[in-house]
Amino acid sequence: MSEVLEKIRKVIEFSGQNFPFYRERFKKEGIYSHDIKGIEDFQKLPFTTKSDLRNGEPLSMMAAPEEKVVRIHSSSGTTGKAVIIPYTQKDLFDWQEMMKRSLLLAGVNPFDRVQITPGYGLWTAGIGFQAGVEALGAMAVPLGPGNTEKQLEFMVELKTTVLIGTSSYGLLLAEEVARRGLKEKINLKKGIFGSERWGEKLRGKIEEYLGIETYDIYGLTEIYGPGIAMDCQYHQGMHYWDDYLYFEIINPETGEVLPEGETGELVITTLTKEGMPLIRYRTRDITRLIPGRCSCGSPYPRIDRIIGRSDDMLKVKGVNFYPAQIEKVLMQVPEALPEYRLTLTHEGGRDRAFLEVEGYGEKTGEEIKRLLKSKIGVSFEVKIVLPGSLPRSEKKSKRIFDMRFA
Repeated sequence: MSEVLEKIRKVIEFSGQNFPFYRERFKKEGIYSHDIKGIEDFQKLPFTTKSDLRNGEPLSMMAAPEEKVVRIHSSSGTTGKAVIIPYTQKDLFDWQEMMKRSLLLAGVNPFDRVQITPGYGLWTAGIGFQAGVEALGAMAVPLGPGNTEKQLEFMVELKTTVLIGTSSYGLLLAEEVARRGLKEKINLKKGIFGSERWGEKLRGKIEEYLGIETYDIYGLTEIYGPGIAMDCQYHQGMHYWDDYLYFEIINPETGEVLPEGETGELVITTLTKEGMPLIRYRTRDITRLIPGRCSCGSPYPRIDRIIGRSDDMLKVKGVNFYPAQIEKVLMQVPEALPEYRLTLTHEGGRDRAFLEVEGYGEKTGEEIKRLLKSKIGVSFEVKIVLPGSLPRSEKKSKRIFDMRFA
């Protein structure tokens, strides 16, 4: 912990000297690096939020001099104004190292051919994965997003062994492979999926259709990009690189720091970032720190798979729940497939929750409705629809449509 505290003090000192946002905040609140005597002192520092990063002009959140900034990326802007993230050359090297570690943890090696389907450009995913693949010495196949025909053609002809993408696009490709009878013609061994929360039912379907083992990868643009935490072969959570990042879990309502094992919102502090270091950044992602050492023997600590976001909690008929709870229910019903769509409306002074689920069997809907009422406490209207009838996405899938406030 003493080594981590020293890194924390350094990032506070660096940010206070070089980052206008933190310089003003620290001056106003009387925060100095030498006052951080222990981790409990650090936990008293204010949080940084995405709204903080959106203030001011683009690149106003730059801590390094412009001549040291070699690249920018941007958040998607789906929840508001996009945030511009500056990177120095050191930031890119550090990110590449984390991505390389992630690939190694999934068992990727220099003999693999890695098909990269996420987008390039301002989005961090495509170029981040490519940097890690090349650093590892594997063969990058940088197809980028979409063009499913070309994806399948390369998968067959180049005999790619690793597929990287969103879980939504992984499912779309898997279903096409199954529909066209291509499973015996491809050479895939592994799939690495991230950028969105996905459940075990979806994981199982992708693995079944493609005959592969899948791995969950975590990241966000504000904190480098994908590759800051990674699943291993034991699938007992995602290892994160604590020599680059400090993770905390807080109660999203009170801000109280929670002990290991308790579920809450992930807060991240960058320990070595130069372009835009962040101190106690609220990710809004819901997870927990997993106690103990993983069976794989890695010394790096773990977080659990992301179950949702603190700002996507749903409140229906006075009951709070996360979409992941719906997916847990679907896991218990063998005839239900992983794809679903929830539409919320407000009619006649009451909330209405209409759930469409791909699946089979006349009684499947009744069973799902019963389990949802039992596990969540809300009465859903459930309709079973034909497999493949709900929309598919080449990027992230949208499964919740809240029309109550439209």
